[in-house]
Amino acid sequence: MKIVCEKEKILKAINSVTKAVASKTTMPILEGILIQTNDKEVKLTTYDLEIGIEYIIDADIKEQGATVVNAIMFSEIIRKLPDTDINISLNEKNLLVIECEGSLYKLATMNPDEFPELPQINVENSISIEQNSLKEMIRKTIFAVSTEENRPIFTGCLFEIKNNKLNVVAVDGFRLAWKSKFLQNNSNDFTAVIPGRTLNEVNKIILDSFDTIKIGVAKNQALFEMENCKIVTRLLDGEFLNYSSVIPENWETRVRVNRNNVQNCFERISLISSSSIEKEKKYPVKVSIDIGKVTISCTNQTGDAKEEMYVSTEGQNLEAGFNPKYFLDALRAIDDEEIFVDFGTSISPCIIRPVEDGDYIYMILPIRLKD
Repeated sequence: MKIVCEKEKILKAINSVTKAVASKTTMPILEGILIQTNDKEVKLTTYDLEIGIEYIIDADIKEQGATVVNAIMFSEIIRKLPDTDINISLNEKNLLVIECEGSLYKLATMNPDEFPELPQINVENSISIEQNSLKEMIRKTIFAVSTEENRPIFTGCLFEIKNNKLNVVAVDGFRLAWKSKFLQNNSNDFTAVIPGRTLNEVNKIILDSFDTIKIGVAKNQALFEMENCKIVTRLLDGEFLNYSSVIPENWETRVRVNRNNVQNCFERISLISSSSIEKEKKYPVKVSIDIGKVTISCTNQTGDAKEEMYVSTEGQNLEAGFNPKYFLDALRAIDDEEIFVDFGTSISPCIIRPVEDGDYIYMILPIRLKD
C-alpha cells in the first residue's frame, strides 16, 4: 500500500471515524482504523460493535493495499504534521510509514482480515432530510435522553415518521423534548429508537448546511448516509413511551416571557440551588406566579435567593417546584426570543414552547415542595 493525500482531507476523515473507536475493549483491533485503498480512493473504517463509521477520500494511489493502525497514535501524528501532502505506505516489515516534509514515523499495524465487517443493512424504510435540519432536531432533544441503563429504551431518541412528518422525541422519566418537521419527499410511516450516543456522534459529523443526509432503517439497524460518509448503528429494542398521551393539551396558568431574561434568572438562582453543603440533597427552586409577576426562589444551607420578573400572565396563581437544570436545558436549546410557559397544577407537568415555533415542545415534571 502506498498513497499520497492532502492533510486536510485525511484529517477530516480521521476526525469523523475516530468517534466509533472502542475505548475499553479486550479486542485491540477495535482500537484501530482500517485503511483500505480502492482504485483512486481511500476508505477509513472504525467499528466498536455498536457504531461503525466509513469515510472515503480521494487520494493519489501509488499501490493498492489495506492495514489497521492504532487510531489514537495515527490521528495524533497526522494532526501535528505540516499542512501539506502526506505520504503513507506499508513497508516490508508491515510497518505503516508516514512521511511529510522532514517528518518520518513508523507505526505497528494489525491484520486487516481480523477487522470485523460492518453490518450489511437491507434498508426497509428511509427518509432524506437536510443536514442542518437534523442537526437542529438532535440539538433540541438529545439533552433529555436518559443516562440510566436500567431503562435502555430511554437512552435513545424516538424517530417517528407519521403522515410525512418526522417527530424526534427524547424522555428520561422527569422531562420530555419533542421536535417535529415536515419532510419534503414522501415517506412510509415507521418508527425507530436510535441510541443517544450515536446521535451525538452524528451531530458532530454532519454539517450546518442544506446538503441532505439519508436515514435508513432495517429490523435492528439504522444507516446514516452522506456524500462521502456512512454511519451504521444498532437500534434500541423495547416499547417507547406513548408521548402524545402524556403531553397536556390544556393549561390553567400561562406565562409569556423573554427567554433570555428567564434564562438569566435561572442561571443565577442555580448558583444557590446547586451549591448545597449536603451534596446528596436536591433542592428545587420554587416558581410562584401572581398576576403579572413570576418569582423564582430557593432556600438551603448555603443561603437564600430570589428573582422577580414582571411578565404577561393568564389564568390562576400558582406555586410549583422544579429542578432548575431541566429548565435551563430547554431555555438554552430554544432560539426564539419569547416563550410560553404553561402550567396545570402544582403537581402536573409544565410545558415550555416558543411563541412562534409550534414544532417544539418541552415538558418538565415538578418536584413536590416541602411545607
